[in-house]
Amino acid sequence: MRFERSSGVLLHPTSLPGRFGIGDLGREAYGFVDWLAGAGQAFWQIMPLGPTGYGDSPYSSFSAFAGNTNLVSPELLAESELLTDSDIQTVPGSEPDRVDYGKVIDYKRALLEKAFVNFRVKLKTDEHLRGDYEGFTDFASEWLEDWALFAALKDEHAGEPWHKWEAGLARRDATAVEAARAKLAEQVEAHKFFQYVFFRQWLRLKRYANERGVRVIGDMPIFVAHNSADVWARPRLFELKDDGSPRAVAGVPPDAFSETGQLWGNPLYDWDRMREDGFAWWVGRVRETLKIVDVVRLDHFRGFAAYWEVPAEHKTAERGRWVEAPGREVFGAMKSALGDALPIIAEDLGTITPDVHRLRDEFNFPGMRVLQFAFGGDPHDTHLPHEYVRNTVAYTGTHDNDTVAGWLAQRSREDASEGERRERALCLKYLGTDGREINWDFIRAAQMSVAVLSIAQLQDVLGLGSDARMNTPASAEGNWAWRFKEGALTGELAARLREMTTIYGRLR
Repeated sequence: MRFERSSGVLLHPTSLPGRFGIGDLGREAYGFVDWLAGAGQAFWQIMPLGPTGYGDSPYSSFSAFAGNTNLVSPELLAESELLTDSDIQTVPGSEPDRVDYGKVIDYKRALLEKAFVNFRVKLKTDEHLRGDYEGFTDFASEWLEDWALFAALKDEHAGEPWHKWEAGLARRDATAVEAARAKLAEQVEAHKFFQYVFFRQWLRLKRYANERGVRVIGDMPIFVAHNSADVWARPRLFELKDDGSPRAVAGVPPDAFSETGQLWGNPLYDWDRMREDGFAWWVGRVRETLKIVDVVRLDHFRGFAAYWEVPAEHKTAERGRWVEAPGREVFGAMKSALGDALPIIAEDLGTITPDVHRLRDEFNFPGMRVLQFAFGGDPHDTHLPHEYVRNTVAYTGTHDNDTVAGWLAQRSREDASEGERRERALCLKYLGTDGREINWDFIRAAQMSVAVLSIAQLQDVLGLGSDARMNTPASAEGNWAWRFKEGALTGELAARLREMTTIYGRLR
């Protein structure tokens, strides 16, 4: 894909405001798209849309294909006459600026189950609804059956990981699987319906955005969760022990985010097995993702060149090893199946070696630069705007960074380290600012750079502090919960961002 000079905003749908305890795909999402269009932004970047698992992280999902039904809008369900207005009361005890996942999950599940009962009644007489639903099952045929059965079995086993189910089901014995499918037929159908509702709402929203000149950048983690429908349905594609547990797991070695590295715990791919059918699972994964977004940001791109393998029994990621990955073959298979111009952004951050750059450049994927990483003192640091190349996406910060205002505040504390104080001084000198509007200074630096795309977190457009941080890597609590407040997206703010976008030649 050939990108044109443009810009966008990073915001996950969970962070939208609204009265149902979590951002959703309803009225506020459409309002955000209108605001983006008014601000002259060509892209809305989101995080993965899959059903979240432990820790509520969108990067740890029960499926690489299914949608997160916590994002379903109750108001749109009522508009579709699958619920009534009296069914969709505000989530009790929810906070307007934080997601309480425990309350939201129970609330949304109860609504969806009630909507399913009404759906089954309507389906008997509504031919349009029946046709629409059948169209969805065709659209999702690559993964829907496996997901719906996995989700029903997970309910049946009180949420236990699949490798702890009885042996026949854990190992997908054909007789045990078919018996479960018959026994849980209604629950399986319910989970198909839940996905139908999610995709119906999401694709309608995406179409609305595209019609207003806003394209969606999705996000794809390189690895999948062990406790997922993907590993359960296709265990031969992963490096597992005989009991179904991982032989080794993924992570990254010690870095600036963590002295002991990051132990993600995801199972590793059996690349030799994947090679046997031309990496069909990867081709299918990208094909399905591009049905619901316009561009894919590949998280941890360096793992396609080499990945950090840690023995499964280790408690930290300190003692692992780099293992070569067949990224060139994988992307070659994608090009053959999906076309030469793959709309992919390579998240090439972290421990990067020349082989990663060669892989990225061979397929002409734009890489990433993050302004918060730029001020360590090296005048040729690749994160400094004067070092950017055109085929780059410039970020003020990512979901793993503090907000820009929070970043500067941390370095302005009385007890800031000497290194932090040097970073602050260089940042202010480089940008020629006193720091009073450091968020706009960062946005301007990214916008005026040669990078083909410029992306700002919405938190940075709003000038928010560390309380609005989305995620702190290697931290298990307090993440993924931030929401912006209703009324924050003003016309004045849109006009200011649009003016800057126009000045620096990014208005599409």
